[in-house]
Amino acid sequence: MGTDTAGRTGTSTPGRGVLEGAFALLEALRLHGDEAGVTELALTCGVPKGTVHRLLDQLVAVGAVERRGARYRVGPQMFRLGQGWQPHPGLRAAARLPLHRLRGATGASAVLAVMRDDLALTVSSVPGELEPLVPVRDGVSFLLDTAAGKALRGPRSTGPVLDREDVMDQVVCAAVPVRAPDGRPVAALAGLVRAGRSLDALAHAVAEAGLAITRALSRGPGAVRLPPVARL
Repeated sequence: MGTDTAGRTGTSTPGRGVLEGAFALLEALRLHGDEAGVTELALTCGVPKGTVHRLLDQLVAVGAVERRGARYRVGPQMFRLGQGWQPHPGLRAAARLPLHRLRGATGASAVLAVMRDDLALTVSSVPGELEPLVPVRDGVSFLLDTAAGKALRGPRSTGPVLDREDVMDQVVCAAVPVRAPDGRPVAALAGLVRAGRSLDALAHAVAEAGLAITRALSRGPGAVRLPPVARL
């Protein structure tokens, strides 16, 4: 038994303890959303301020954290590394144009999500008419009781999953699974608009965009018949 860098007792090696402490600080900075000081980070992580200072200095040296006076924020190196992550090969690139077209055609906030740790994780998004009522941001996790979450788990029928203000008042949503070439669902595409808009029209547009992403992943042309609209 030993004590790791964060002051916890365990069997971790010193190197692993340093890594765990560094990632805990990066997660704390992400949760703060903008900038944070040493005292705030130490309280969030439960780590001594001296340890926080040392880890922050190391993270600043490699570009993972930026320092502005006595405040710290996530640095550009983390952004570059994050851009290299692909939840499925080619998924984000395949979704880029369909998401923007969906936003342009409907005004909807367009969200592409994948399953991670029993949550839906937004990996690509385009803000729409719901800003700032429902801001959409990459990297945000949400529960699976949404239309997108249900599409990720597998809808009860072949059509889009609809949300008629079930999760949030004044907001309706349509979502469809995005499939890999072997037919497995690897993501869900959702469009969100204000209540009162035509949900059938939104569902049709979301289904088209979802099929466009699926086709891009499979690198195959061909027209695919749009599935019927599912009713929850």
